[in-house]
Amino acid sequence: MSVFVLEIGTEELPARFLPGLEKELKDRLAAFLTESHVDFEAIDVQSTPRRAAATVKGISAIQNEAEEVVSGPPVRIAYDAEGKPTKAAEGFAKTQGVDLADAFTLKIDKGEYLAVRKKIGGARTLDLLSEGCPAIIGALPFPKKMKWGSLEYTYARPLRWVLAMFDDQVVPFGVADLASGNTTRGHRVHGPGPFTVSHADKFADVVREQCAVTLSGAERRAHTIAEGNALAAAMGGTVLWKDSLLDEVQGLSEHPVPCLGGFDPSFLELPREALLTSMQSHQKSFGLEDKDGNLLPYFLTVLNITPKDMDVVRKGWERVLRARLEDGRFFWRNDLKNSFDAWLGKLDSVIFLAPLGSMGNKTRRLSTLCGSLAASVDAGLKADAERAGRLSKADLVSEMVYEFDSLQGIMGGIYARKMGENDVVAQAIAEQYLPAGPDTPVPSSLCGALLSIADKADTMAGCFGLGMIPTGAADPYALRRCCLGITRIMLDRNIRVSARDIFLAAQAGYGDAIKWKLAPEEALEKMVEFFNLRLKNYFVSQGYETLLVEAALNAGSSDICDAAARLKALDAFSKSEGFGQAVLTFKRAANIIRKQGEEAGVALSGVVDAALFEDEAEKALGEALRAVEPRFESLWQAGDFDALFGLLGELRPTVDAFFDNVMVMCDDAAVRVNRLNLLTSLVQKLGRLADFAALQM
Repeated sequence: MSVFVLEIGTEELPARFLPGLEKELKDRLAAFLTESHVDFEAIDVQSTPRRAAATVKGISAIQNEAEEVVSGPPVRIAYDAEGKPTKAAEGFAKTQGVDLADAFTLKIDKGEYLAVRKKIGGARTLDLLSEGCPAIIGALPFPKKMKWGSLEYTYARPLRWVLAMFDDQVVPFGVADLASGNTTRGHRVHGPGPFTVSHADKFADVVREQCAVTLSGAERRAHTIAEGNALAAAMGGTVLWKDSLLDEVQGLSEHPVPCLGGFDPSFLELPREALLTSMQSHQKSFGLEDKDGNLLPYFLTVLNITPKDMDVVRKGWERVLRARLEDGRFFWRNDLKNSFDAWLGKLDSVIFLAPLGSMGNKTRRLSTLCGSLAASVDAGLKADAERAGRLSKADLVSEMVYEFDSLQGIMGGIYARKMGENDVVAQAIAEQYLPAGPDTPVPSSLCGALLSIADKADTMAGCFGLGMIPTGAADPYALRRCCLGITRIMLDRNIRVSARDIFLAAQAGYGDAIKWKLAPEEALEKMVEFFNLRLKNYFVSQGYETLLVEAALNAGSSDICDAAARLKALDAFSKSEGFGQAVLTFKRAANIIRKQGEEAGVALSGVVDAALFEDEAEKALGEALRAVEPRFESLWQAGDFDALFGLLGELRPTVDAFFDNVMVMCDDAAVRVNRLNLLTSLVQKLGRLADFAALQM
C-alpha cells in the first residue's frame, strides 16, 4: 500500500481557523476517496499557522474495479425484421465504447433490452487525486476568505506552495497561480527552505528535522506545558494553564519556545482577575501562583523562535506587559476613588438597547425582578437580591471594565466588597453573566442565580416585545443562550418558578414606557414557545431520545425540574421489558378518549358510576384505579416518578383485560359514557406523567 501527502502552504492563518481546517480537509479528502472507490487505511491532518498537511496511509494505488450492466434500446428497436442491428443498436454500442458483438439480451419485467457489460474503475489513484485535489482545496470553508494580487481565487490567506506526493511521484495539478510539487518550506528563521521531499513517507521527517517545525498541534501543546512547568518549578510556582489560551498559543507557533518573564511585585496590588486578564488577553501569556494559591510576579509566554539572546527577548515582553499593568493600576486606583452612587448616576446615560432605555433603567427593573424571584424562592434573600440587581451594571462605567470588558461583573463583585457591600450581594454581581456558554459553570450562589435569570429574562422580554425574535442562525442578542442559561440555572438550583411567570414579571418591569411592536400577550406566548423549544433541544443534547423528551414536556413543562425528573424516569421506563406494549395500551386509551370525547363533542369528566359497571373486566379496572389513587398522589407529592411509572406497569394487565373483554362503544349511552369516563380517569393519570400519544411504537 502507498502513502499520499497533501500540504497546503499559506501566509500565517489565525489560530482559530486551524481546528475547522483540519476537520474539513480530513472529511473532504475521506469523502472524495470513498466516492472514488479508493481504499485507504487512515487519514491524519495536522496544521500550523503556515500549513495544513494531510497524510493518507495505506492508500491503494489503483481504484477498485467493478462490473456493471448497462441497458440500451429494446430489442425490437435494436434489430430489424431480418435480425440486423439498427442505428439505435450501433449508436448504443459506440456510446458505451464496446463492440456490438459483445452485447446481449437482458430480460426484465418490462421486456427484452439490448445490454452490455462494462468494467468500471481501475484508474490510477494518482490521476484521480490530480483531478480531485484542486476542488477539495478550493471548497475548504473559512470564517472569512480573501483575494490576493490580481487573482480571483479565494482562500483564508494567500497560498504560497502546494506539496502533493503519491509515494515518490508528484501529483500534478494547479491551484490559484501555483503548481503542485515536491518541495516544502519551513520556519522562517530556523529552516526557511525550500526543501525537497523525496518520498511521501519522508515528509514528516523533513518537516521536523530540516524545516524545524513541529507539525502536530498536540505535540506543540505538550511541549509548551512540559517546558513551562519546568520553568515555573524553578521559581517555586506552578503555571495557571488555561485551555482556551493553550489552544491559541499552540496555533500561533510552529516552533514553540516557552519563555519566563517577571514584573514588579508592586503590581500584585491589582486584583488577581485584572492581572491575569492583562497577561492572557493582551500578551497571550500565563500567570504563575505559589503553593498557597497566591499570584507570583512572573508570567510565561510562548515564542515562535529560539532566540540568540533570551534575555533581550524577555526584557521586551516585560516592557510591554509593564505598560499594560501600569494602565491597570491607574484604572484600579481611580475606580476606588469612586462610589456606586456615582456610577449609578452615569448608568442613566448608558444605552442598554435604544428603544429599551438606559442601563440605569435596566438595573431598576432587575432590582424589582430579583426581589420578586427571591420572594418566590427564599424570602430572606429579597433585600440582597434587590440590592444586587440595582448595582449589577454599575461596573460598566468603571475605568477598569472600560479597558478590560471581559471583566464586567467580576470587577463589579470586587468593587462591591471594597465599597462595603455584603458578600451575598458582591458574589451575585460577580456571577450575573454565568453561564456564558454551554460548557461554563452556573452561578454558585442562589442570589447570583436569581440575578442571572432576571438579567436574561429582562433582555428576552425587551427583545421579544420589539419583535427582535431569532430566526434561523441569526440571534444577535444571544436569546438562545439566555434560554439555555435560565434552564441550566433552574435545574442546578432546583428553582421551581415557571418560565411563563418569570417572563410575565419581566414584561411588567417595563411598565408603559416602551412602544412595543408586539402586544404583551403575543410576545409572552412567543417567548414561552421559544423557551420550550430550547428546553426540548437542551434535553435532547443531554442524550435523551426526541420522542421521550416530547412526551415528557407535553405532559407539562411549567416546572422544568419536575419535567426533568419525569423525563429521567420515562427514559428508565423505556428501557424496561414490555415498554412498547405498555405504550400501545395507553395510547389506545388516549386515542379513544380523543376521538369519542373531544372530537365527538362529548364532555368527559373522569368521574365514574360503579353502579353502571356490567363486565367483570371494567369492574376490575375501576377498582384498580380507585385503589391506586392514594398511592399515586403520595408518590407524586414525593416526586418519585420511577415508582409512578412502576404503577403504570401494575395497571397495564387490568387495562389490557378491559380492552379484551369490554365493548367501550356499546349501545347503552349511559354505560358508554361511563366507560369513556373510566378511560378518562386513567388517561388523566397518564397525562400527568407523559404524553403517551407522542410516542411511536
